[in-house]
Amino acid sequence: MKAAVLLAIVSFAAQAADDVPFEVLHVHGNVYMFATALGNVTIQVGRDPGHQGVLLVDTGPAGMAGKIATEAGKLSAEPVRFIVNTSADADHTGGNEAIAKPDSHPFGTQGAVAVFAQANVLARMSARGSGVVTGAWPTITFDDRKAFDFNGETVEIFSEKGAHTDGDGIVLFRGSNVLSAGNVFLTTGYPVIDLKRGGSIQGELKALNHILELTVPHHMQEGGTMVIPGHGRLCDQADVADYRDMMTIIRDRIADGIAKGKTLDEVKAMKPTRDYDRRYSTSSWTGDMLVEAIYRSLK
Repeated sequence: MKAAVLLAIVSFAAQAADDVPFEVLHVHGNVYMFATALGNVTIQVGRDPGHQGVLLVDTGPAGMAGKIATEAGKLSAEPVRFIVNTSADADHTGGNEAIAKPDSHPFGTQGAVAVFAQANVLARMSARGSGVVTGAWPTITFDDRKAFDFNGETVEIFSEKGAHTDGDGIVLFRGSNVLSAGNVFLTTGYPVIDLKRGGSIQGELKALNHILELTVPHHMQEGGTMVIPGHGRLCDQADVADYRDMMTIIRDRIADGIAKGKTLDEVKAMKPTRDYDRRYSTSSWTGDMLVEAIYRSLK
């Protein structure tokens, strides 16, 4: 996606956040999903009064922090202790500063909030010219995996480097049997393979396959481990498998064109995404944009 388009989308999201409707869904166990058209935030809380606190996976656009604060406060009287960012995307990190800032944010007085992210997220957010204030930066980074116990269950963060970007992460709540997938998995469009930020089609497929390895269906391939996408509706393993299969088919069609010596324009003319465009092509990330990203990734 072109930088100007990304900036326009981020700007619109920040301005529109106050007016966007939302809903909060209980997923499983300790985990809730704060869902809006601008993206999803995962909220993990303790089951008992006086428990350890609140953990957020992503913080949404900047204008959404107040709503997230209010809803988290309804679920737990305890403060936010941890934030996990699944990428450096502004629509997933925009609320970091407001929520992580001690003594001056919607959650009230508390100690410092630990913000976890894959190491490349910090590198990009702290890079010269990023425009991201220091208060929004991750405070704890990891390379491949980070695990800890919180609110009575094991929380595992896995790096999915080279999928959507070079800093993607997914979060598994083992006790609650819920996985938060970030922008590796969406139901509202094709995954954005951001080549300039280290994304790749092979990394995207590897990440989707890893999600399938970590999730378990309950009955007839339905239910079981629930998957919260970066954008879109609540899903299970079967939904991820369908998405993985779609991306594999598109990748293989483009790879076949490359093997036959076709140029990018010739591959686009093949319409490799033709079966799926009505469902997943959007004005900001079209089927042609996906084809170009996969073509350049494979080349």
